[in-house]
Amino acid sequence: MIIVMVKGATKEQIKHVEDRIAEWGYGAHPIYGTERTVIGAVGVPEADKMTYVEQLESLPYVEQVISVMRPYKFVSREYHPDGTRVDVRGVEIGGNKIAMMAGPCTVESFEQTLASAKAVAKEGALILRGGAYKPSTSPYSFQGLGEEGLKILKAVSMETGQRVITEVMDPRNVELVCQYADILQIGTRNMQNYDLLREVGRAHKPVMLKRGMWAKIEEWLQAAEYIMLGGCTDLMLCERGIRTFETATRNTLDLSAVPMVKQLSHLPVIVDPSQGTGRWSLVDAMSKAAVACGADGLLIEVHPDPEKALKDGAQSLTIPNFKKLMEELRPIAKAIGREL
Repeated sequence: MIIVMVKGATKEQIKHVEDRIAEWGYGAHPIYGTERTVIGAVGVPEADKMTYVEQLESLPYVEQVISVMRPYKFVSREYHPDGTRVDVRGVEIGGNKIAMMAGPCTVESFEQTLASAKAVAKEGALILRGGAYKPSTSPYSFQGLGEEGLKILKAVSMETGQRVITEVMDPRNVELVCQYADILQIGTRNMQNYDLLREVGRAHKPVMLKRGMWAKIEEWLQAAEYIMLGGCTDLMLCERGIRTFETATRNTLDLSAVPMVKQLSHLPVIVDPSQGTGRWSLVDAMSKAAVACGADGLLIEVHPDPEKALKDGAQSLTIPNFKKLMEELRPIAKAIGREL
């Protein structure tokens, strides 16, 4: 269950609730927000829960007690029925506007990154994507520029005014990446890297968790729970395709996951059609479908010269193709009462 404290509850009052639920055998997981504190109570059979709920709600400094039956508590829709809006330095994700995150798959140079950033910013992408660390199946593939790539992203961000999203792969690098990035991305291969999930949860930065290419929705949401238990409240999910028996596309982009997750969770859902299909020629159609089915944002790879890209050129849009896509997405967003 989740205990929502009244606004302005004191440390002593919070401690009293924690002590009470500990007496009943629960594990207490407080999350301290800017206005109020919530305490997650987990680990006890359901038999006596209603008695405990009534006792807690009798306290004047407890606003509400929410009973959650699912294996994830803080990411469940019951925890935040109206949905979460993530604030990234003034850019809201999860509201009426659909967030556009675009840029190169991999940071190759300052010039390449700046050219991509200026082009996508001109079309309305307020968030610059780019990989400084690149997970690769082959150890011989390009692994990214590391900290030098982070410095390039920061320099480009300062010139264009965009926010930066980039992947962090190692718990030891979280503090470093936080110095340069506005959103920490957890990639598909690290969805169940629990040490990393805990570490980014403690970083108090916005986080985007990609779905594991093998993961069921419930596993994905439980991975998100690790991050929220660390204290992160600005969390979003990203559908990036799953592995199926189909080989015509790199992955199978599961757009049914978007409305399904929105029923189960309060977290914003982003869609990555570039990784989701592995083919630039499919990005246009899948982006439109993602907007139509309720995605809160798109994560799109754009490169000024894809045929010379060091990584994933086959799934990257050219700058003219991105411009065309943005023009075609606007009426679709408007048709469902939203805007880019």
